[in-house]
Amino acid sequence: MGFRNDFLWGVAAASYQVEGAAAEDGRGMSVWDMFCKQPGRIIDGSSGDTACDHYRRYKEDIALMKELGIKAYRFSIAWPRVIPDGDGKVNEKGLDFYERFIDTLGEAGIMPCATLFHWDYPYELFRKGGWMNSESPNWFLRYVEAVAKRLGGRLPMVFTLNEPQCFIGSAHESTNHAPGIRVPIWDLLLMAHHTLLGHGLAVGAFRSLSPKTLVGYAPTGGAHYPVSDSAEDREAARRAYFDVVEDRVIGSVSLWNDPIFLGKYPDELLQKFGQYMPKIGADDMKIISAPLDFLGQNIYFGAAVKADGKGGYEFARPETGYPFTAAKWHITPQSLYWGPVFLTERYKMPLYITENGLSCADAVSLDGKVHDPARIDFLARYLRCYRKAAEDGADIRGYFHWCFTDNFEWAKGYTERFGIVHCNFETQERTVKDSAYWYRDVIASNGDNL
Repeated sequence: MGFRNDFLWGVAAASYQVEGAAAEDGRGMSVWDMFCKQPGRIIDGSSGDTACDHYRRYKEDIALMKELGIKAYRFSIAWPRVIPDGDGKVNEKGLDFYERFIDTLGEAGIMPCATLFHWDYPYELFRKGGWMNSESPNWFLRYVEAVAKRLGGRLPMVFTLNEPQCFIGSAHESTNHAPGIRVPIWDLLLMAHHTLLGHGLAVGAFRSLSPKTLVGYAPTGGAHYPVSDSAEDREAARRAYFDVVEDRVIGSVSLWNDPIFLGKYPDELLQKFGQYMPKIGADDMKIISAPLDFLGQNIYFGAAVKADGKGGYEFARPETGYPFTAAKWHITPQSLYWGPVFLTERYKMPLYITENGLSCADAVSLDGKVHDPARIDFLARYLRCYRKAAEDGADIRGYFHWCFTDNFEWAKGYTERFGIVHCNFETQERTVKDSAYWYRDVIASNGDNL
């Protein structure tokens, strides 16, 4: 027993990180274009102006995906490429590009899975208050309607949003992501509510305009796991995973999942921050909890948790010299077991892991190849845990590796390499890494060779 026979093996990417062509064919400016122009915001002073030049080289990249046996590509559509000012005239050239792009995927036998918003928020809407503006859900709706009308019939699967924990929290709580402006807790919660409303309206738009498209979304969060198999430690880890913590409210898993799948904000949020919650309209929760076909979840790591003996939990101290990636993220394969198990228990939804992977210090070797054994080892460990979750009853439907090519890694610029395909950002030459060939074999065996 292993992964289901129709398990979906894919790779993922985001428009600003790979497309380039930042000022071509009518694309408008995003908050990331603005953010990258500010000195000190991006570690190497770079931007996504060119990135992987995927806008021009997508046929080459899709051909590589086909060669590697990739079954699905989770890409994102750039809102400013479709509606340059965010809420005005639709840019047909932008939709033309995505139409050609999706058709090329189809011709290669690769399932197109589109994320409708992966952080490149239109700059002109940011100047009107962004997600803080009460009209922001409707701005998002009008953009999604334009996409659904033109592309919906070509899209078997869409994700409304990617990682709101980041485009709200990292942008306005820690400020290391665009637009990088800190706001107080009451405005964070207001933006969160507007974001969830936008999600709900987007679900309704696709249900109406493209009823055959499967609709879900892709939040993130560290998937904590118990230090032992005792009932007390398992319950402690479960509580830690879904808790709302004072110093990282917007990073909460339950804040972004409970309203959608349970129809209400988590009790912990209301108990701790109820005084700061925005006014909830009479139909808001009904809109937000519009039924989805699946839950996507991005999981990279978690932390070990144990019972504190008082009915609560505490984080276990990491072992000295704990394993970590080039990005200094903990390597915790257990998170790809316990995250899916806990999510399935709480939300009872089909689940896709929509991002998982690691940054390595990859380089083209003297033999002209890229040898990345650390990535192969990492993925083997994580995927074994993921398979075990499926065998233990989690309704697991697919896995999208982050990412296909090395790309512009947000505030880290080009200093991190997450891809299974190496990209020379000066020449745009692609070099398939050892891990890509390993992943090809995993896909061919449906994970039986792990």
